[in-house]
Amino acid sequence: MANKLALVTGASSGIGFSLAKELGSRGYDLVICSAGARLEAAADTLRSTGSAVEAIQADLATREGIDELWNAVKASSRPLDIACINAGVGVGGLFYETDLDEELKMVDLNCTGTVHLTKHVIKSMLGQDGGKILFTASIAGEMVAPREAVYAATKAFVLSFAHSVRYELRDSNITVTALQPGPTNTDFFHRAGMDNTEVGSKGKSESEPDDVAHQGIEALLAGKDHVYAASGKTKLEGMLANVVPGSVKGSMHEKMAKPLDEK
Repeated sequence: MANKLALVTGASSGIGFSLAKELGSRGYDLVICSAGARLEAAADTLRSTGSAVEAIQADLATREGIDELWNAVKASSRPLDIACINAGVGVGGLFYETDLDEELKMVDLNCTGTVHLTKHVIKSMLGQDGGKILFTASIAGEMVAPREAVYAATKAFVLSFAHSVRYELRDSNITVTALQPGPTNTDFFHRAGMDNTEVGSKGKSESEPDDVAHQGIEALLAGKDHVYAASGKTKLEGMLANVVPGSVKGSMHEKMAKPLDEK
């Protein structure tokens, strides 16, 4: 029997790479996508699991990039069993100081690209009468997040989108799961310009991407609506997210996200 097929975006490093590795170890063939230069190296590593891996280098912040990726998925002529819609970036800093173009590009990737790709995925899965979708949201999507205001807003969008689409599909054989990691030991904070912050220098060590991915895939395969991953602190923050006042959440996040040398 042929392996099932899984799609993972943002798979050249970090949580996306770990999601792909987790699925490869479970016997899935992979279509992986990233705009980064590390994609081919990631694909070579993933092939060591014994899975067939197709790597598509495309910018999913653009319509052309989404179309390029989806055309590759269609060209396989195989049912898409799992889609991990994970690609995303962050921008750190005070909103009135951050670069507008960087933030709009982030919105294009984290929100617009997610909607565009999901439209293709769901129509395909409805046509084949089944499938599983994992969205990488964030604990930040439930927080007041000074110095990551736009990033957190994009993740709140992804979280709301995932929950709403899940409800729409409740009578189908498609399940939708939101993965909500906290700070994770990846290069996310470096790329967001947040190395010189508490969360970017030591807070990210609370979770390893392999642990986040394992918990995410376990929740996906179990059909759960969401999972907080992977540290105990993240799970506690998730439980308290709708109880703690916004001013308290904002103060907590401000401490983690401001430069270490700022009073």
